[in-house]
Amino acid sequence: MHEPFLTPPLRTAGRILAWVLGALLIVLIVATAWIGIRGALAYGHLRAAQDGAADIAGRLDDLGAAAGAIDDLAADTSAARDLTSDPIWAAAEGAPWVGPQLSAVADVAEAIDRTVTDAAAPIAAVAGDFGTEAFRPVDGRIDTAVFTELEAPAWQAAEAAASARDDIEAIDRRPLFGVVADAVDQVDGLLQQAATATDALARASSLLPSMLGADGARDHLLIVQNNAEWRTQGGIVGAASLIRTDDGRIELSGQLASGDFERTDEPVVDIGEYETIYQEKPGRFIQNITQVPDFALTGRLGQEFATQQGADVGSVLSLDPVALAYLLEATGPVRLPTGDELTSENAVPLLLNEVYLRYEEPAVQDAFFAAAAAAVFEAMTAGEVDPATLVSALGRAGSERRLLLWSADDAEQELLAQTTLAGALPATDDGTARLGVYFNDGTGSKMDYYLTPEVALAWSGCAPGITRRTLTLDVTLTNDAPADAATSLPRYITGGGEYGVPAGTARTVGEVYLPAGFEVITSTTTGGQSFGGGMIDGRQVLTYTLDLEPGESETVTIAVRADTAITEAEAWVTPTADADLATSVSASCTKG
Repeated sequence: MHEPFLTPPLRTAGRILAWVLGALLIVLIVATAWIGIRGALAYGHLRAAQDGAADIAGRLDDLGAAAGAIDDLAADTSAARDLTSDPIWAAAEGAPWVGPQLSAVADVAEAIDRTVTDAAAPIAAVAGDFGTEAFRPVDGRIDTAVFTELEAPAWQAAEAAASARDDIEAIDRRPLFGVVADAVDQVDGLLQQAATATDALARASSLLPSMLGADGARDHLLIVQNNAEWRTQGGIVGAASLIRTDDGRIELSGQLASGDFERTDEPVVDIGEYETIYQEKPGRFIQNITQVPDFALTGRLGQEFATQQGADVGSVLSLDPVALAYLLEATGPVRLPTGDELTSENAVPLLLNEVYLRYEEPAVQDAFFAAAAAAVFEAMTAGEVDPATLVSALGRAGSERRLLLWSADDAEQELLAQTTLAGALPATDDGTARLGVYFNDGTGSKMDYYLTPEVALAWSGCAPGITRRTLTLDVTLTNDAPADAATSLPRYITGGGEYGVPAGTARTVGEVYLPAGFEVITSTTTGGQSFGGGMIDGRQVLTYTLDLEPGESETVTIAVRADTAITEAEAWVTPTADADLATSVSASCTKG
């Protein structure tokens, strides 16, 4: 008989080990099943929440019903959060490979629940009491008490939404499966929108009562930018209106054409370093106050030009015809004295092109613009507006930097400073390199209606940590004017060669404000044009000039480099007459 290989003690230990391993295997199977079941249940609740959110978005015209739906939404998000936060799930998050997936899912469920419970619910609880009708002007007046009631819950919501957004932004995508990473990116984008919206609501709730005259009468200057003749922020100042607010009542107190403002021998406000790029023009001509890429400076310039007209304005607002088209979605069509019907579909072509084809005399054009502005103002203030659509229109115009606001009151301006309404120069931070990609007309005409810009960004050298990275910007401009533009279009559109540019040719003077801390490697144009530039607040600015005949395109390529850990990039682009063209273009080292 053969002797056992293992001694009795070792055989006993082996049996114990087998039992332990078997027990661990059973525990692992049970835990896997537990996590799988709870994960499936959580997914079901999150899908239900997603469907509920879409339903709420479609019912914003009835805030009472939306508030009730948010309660149901909160029940689903809370259930998903509970299902992904028990001890077994938490323990599994430490496992290799699958652990980061479970951790990301738990973080997403928790962030979504916080956004619904701590952000959406408090706002809905207050807003549901008065409904969207409270935001509709009645006989030219808005009840400012509505915003006072919203202020505290709106700031609470903004803080909660920002915290949830930051938590999702911080999730490391590198160990995640593709489908999980895509889901996290999608939620990241949604929470970015939620944080932006709640922050805007909070700031608006603090700002609007005083700006609507709750503390006494206020005078405002509204300028309308004309994107058919480009300036950095959109277009020249083509028309202006004086608006008075008092205890929520809004009145159109005067209208001005750009020709009503005198050209000054000296700048009305010192424009500082910007003079090296734009000379004195922004400070001497009302048409050019939007040439500087800082609306706070534009606001001060506009205030001084308004003083010439005897108006003591405390704030300056700006919008363009594309923003006006968004507002017309809320008012519906507006009848003009000429018999024209101004709609969201025809506002841009009518105001930026057809009016010049129809009327040769600038004075008649100005009268048409004034009539259009008055008709839209009347529709807005008379209450002929859908409040939910109006809020959406204002939000879109603001996010595209087509709606801008400056206040002479320091406290109000501080509230505006962190929003897109402030129209500030893009600034680079620890995570994102930001560029300004701006266009200015050099033809002295309305040819920019026919120009199409395409802007793209791309990174190279995206290794983890601080590495040498290159960011490349491509800007392509195309002149889509008719081939016979020189003869078929009116002189007022082509410029008629008055400033040395042949009729039909469009001249663009471009400026690229480079991100701070990056150096230029290459700068080229397909036509071989040279670059100029200067320095603004310690950052380099490159300038170029392109002349394009009908049908021609040219591309500007600029590559910059830095030893940096920055992984994101954004280019802020001059808003044009085309609502489909993005006013912000991005690139990422870590996201698709």
